[in-house]
Amino acid sequence: MNRGFYTIMAAQFFSSLADNALLFVAIDILVTMNAPASLTPLLKLSFVLFYVLLAAFVGAFADSLLKGRVMFIANLIKIFGCGLMFLTVHPLLAYAVVGFGAAVYSPAKYGILTELLPPEKLVAANGWIEGLTVMSIIFGTVLGGALVSDAGSRLLLGLGIPGVDSTSEAAMAVVVIIYILAALFNLRIPDTGARYEHQERNPIKLIADFANCSATLWKDKLGQISLAVTTVFWGAGATLQFIVLKWAERSLHMPLDKATSLIGVVAIGVAVGAALAAKMIPLKKSLTVIPMGILMGLVVTVMVFVHDVIVAYPLLALIGFLSGFFVVPMNALLQHRGHVLMSAGHSIAVQNFNENLSILTMLAMYAIMITLNLDLDVIIVIFGLSIASITFLILKRHQRNQKQHDSLALIGEHKH
Repeated sequence: MNRGFYTIMAAQFFSSLADNALLFVAIDILVTMNAPASLTPLLKLSFVLFYVLLAAFVGAFADSLLKGRVMFIANLIKIFGCGLMFLTVHPLLAYAVVGFGAAVYSPAKYGILTELLPPEKLVAANGWIEGLTVMSIIFGTVLGGALVSDAGSRLLLGLGIPGVDSTSEAAMAVVVIIYILAALFNLRIPDTGARYEHQERNPIKLIADFANCSATLWKDKLGQISLAVTTVFWGAGATLQFIVLKWAERSLHMPLDKATSLIGVVAIGVAVGAALAAKMIPLKKSLTVIPMGILMGLVVTVMVFVHDVIVAYPLLALIGFLSGFFVVPMNALLQHRGHVLMSAGHSIAVQNFNENLSILTMLAMYAIMITLNLDLDVIIVIFGLSIASITFLILKRHQRNQKQHDSLALIGEHKH
């Protein structure tokens, strides 16, 4: 890997680290405001909204400028969103602006890899990006918890930063510094020399092109299965984050700054599962891991019986492990099919759209259940069984696809 690749990795790590830490700072602000509990999952919902709304356009924008420049602009948008929170704009609105920046950032960070590296290094490069993203989630979660903890706020306020008078302001000042660091790395990203002559500007044509790519991936027998699995996984993962925070508060009596360590444990489990899957499961065997998703959904329901931290840690690590083990081969298969059927940028846009639409849907349903005052145990069981059932249906669909393929192959043999 060349130096430009490591510069991209550093920029990506710090930008994602700040995104994840800011989520917990925003949650803490909502708690301080005595906002209703249903607003907490809506934070993540506001963040991913632009991923869905801009899916058809951000790819074309990423290709219209140098990728490093696009990533720099995206980080400036994130800093602006953070600044809005500083000016006491409602966290839901401010975090949505940060999400807007993240949506612009995403196709550029993946697209630049195909410009910078030869095809044979792309799988390894994607592994690096996924690994670093998981690390940024772990460190960002722990950092977010530390920034809003009593000890963290005492330390930060003791520094006497001008204009910083509260715990949340001090925490946001740290997050802004991390975003600025990411932006400085963006400026060091080399010009890959790639230029895209014609970029479609007509929004109607962009939407039609995006719809066509989406239909192509959903009609493909392997594409539809891998896309369905990753779509369910990301929706489930985002919702599980908030369920774990609520569960830690209610069943384990842990405050927010301690509860973030549980999300770190899930992320470590995901990292271990992902690493093992990358080593053990070749691309052509990737669909054999689907039953892991069913098992993961069932294991989630066990959370209702746990009231002890000693049991909670290994249980959450197992949930993370099963998730990581079954999503990485699916992701690799999806990227492969996307690359075969269309350009990498287009397939990533389709993937982003579906995965974030799933996050929006699942978080909205979770927020509704909280608003209806459903018992948390009931929510956990509904959530776990839903994941298991949907994954089971995807598995059945895959088996049907295989039977059709086998029978068509037999018909072809009889014809000869």
